[in-house]
Amino acid sequence: MAKNYWGFFLFCLALGLMLNLSQQASLFKRDFYTAGVVEFEPSNELSDNLAGYLEIIQSQNATSTDIIVFPESTLNSAGSTTFVPNPEDQINPCLSDPNATYYEEFLVTLSCAARNASKYIVINLTEKQKCEDIPEDTRPCASNGLNVFNTNVVFDRQGVVVSRYRKVHLYGEPKNSTFLPELSTFETDFGVTFGHFICFDILFYTPAHQLIVEQGITDFVYPAMWFSQLPFLTAVQIQLGWSYANNVNLLAAGASDPIVGNSGSGIYHGRSGSLRSVMRQESGERSIYVARVPKYRAKRRMKRDLKRQVATSSSFNIKRDYLENFTSEELKIDAGKIGNLSQNLCHGGFCCHFDLAWRSLGKPSRNTSHYSYRVGIYEGWRNEKRLDVNYIRNCGVFTCSGNSIDDCGQLLPDIQRPLVTFTHVEIRVTYPQSREFLLFPDTLLDNLLPLEPKQFEWSQKRISEESHQVRFALRKSLEVKHLLTFGIYGNYYNNECTFGVGTAEEQLECGYKNPKI
Repeated sequence: MAKNYWGFFLFCLALGLMLNLSQQASLFKRDFYTAGVVEFEPSNELSDNLAGYLEIIQSQNATSTDIIVFPESTLNSAGSTTFVPNPEDQINPCLSDPNATYYEEFLVTLSCAARNASKYIVINLTEKQKCEDIPEDTRPCASNGLNVFNTNVVFDRQGVVVSRYRKVHLYGEPKNSTFLPELSTFETDFGVTFGHFICFDILFYTPAHQLIVEQGITDFVYPAMWFSQLPFLTAVQIQLGWSYANNVNLLAAGASDPIVGNSGSGIYHGRSGSLRSVMRQESGERSIYVARVPKYRAKRRMKRDLKRQVATSSSFNIKRDYLENFTSEELKIDAGKIGNLSQNLCHGGFCCHFDLAWRSLGKPSRNTSHYSYRVGIYEGWRNEKRLDVNYIRNCGVFTCSGNSIDDCGQLLPDIQRPLVTFTHVEIRVTYPQSREFLLFPDTLLDNLLPLEPKQFEWSQKRISEESHQVRFALRKSLEVKHLLTFGIYGNYYNNECTFGVGTAEEQLECGYKNPKI
């Protein structure tokens, strides 16, 4: 009898392994995977946030997903930190610590949730680590002997912690940075390797862009609590632009609280644009947005599942970018008339050429706000205080609420109808070559969503050792009424190894054969 029992047990075990391997082979061969990103409104209670996470993981809308990404800073606070397993140890908190004696209960619970749902789950949390565990870090430690990190944690389908990433570029947060920046990736059973980074990191070379350049990563998970800024740095605007410029898949999950300026989630497929995107303006939400994401190794072209969540009025508490240092010029728009502009505009030695044409739709109604427009250009460091800063070369068309540059970069709440239709917008720029830089289309409509790639033309080519030529324009025959921003964002990160910057010796060290000083 015992012999028959063990024979039956081994048969079932072998059958289960074969079924699992068969499923993995099927997932691997598919030319897409199904992803969900969560737009999540946090509360001050950990138990409530955890319950919201579990409800989404177990929801009908999440059933088809292979991977779910939750946003930044919407789970626990600095008062409820947890240790996080080292991914190299392949620890499953659900099985190894079911009573939560070492890891906090919420981490164990989410490990079990990933296991029960059989999904890859990406969360962001506040992590604690003993300073003594990193003897090479000689920086002063807190009195309690702990470092505290803004950390992504990835569970596989069994609940095992397979990846961890600690934020490099903190946005004024009272947390620690790692001794050295981390480059974190994880492999999946559906044949895709993901990189990950957090929120403000997207504006810097390390780790986001570095993972593409040095490791060839094509898919990214991106938790964020983004504080949008007009005219160039609203959440979905940046997410789409970054994905488009790098031609990579980006799964962006955003915290959802428009009253304090948070919203913006989406799933993006490189040069094809948004598969799903949302910018909440009136109130936050707890929702999952799902799409099939084509794999970059797949040969078959897939029909895009484009769905965009929009709003037309706004109580979004949006910040203003630093525009006072821009060289700019107001567009002279006369009510009821056709207008155009063809002009070079320069800031120092950096110049952009604008070709614009528009049609005025009439005079504004009494007692209502309306937008005016300026063209502007800037080269230099972003002057956001007490934060890591990046060097930019930006030029674009953007809205203002008055006649001064100080009136630009504001969202007006009571727009009734557009007063201007742009019939042509084109920007041409020659950008200097650099070892580390990213140029991307940067657009925004008054629903706080960007134009999609089918609506614009973008070309970028290297014309010499020292320069790139970029042309960015509205698609021919397209007219746009609700435009807030149309520009090129030139992110040069730290501006080192940019052609023409530094001494001749430094230029030679950067690999330029004919230094320009």
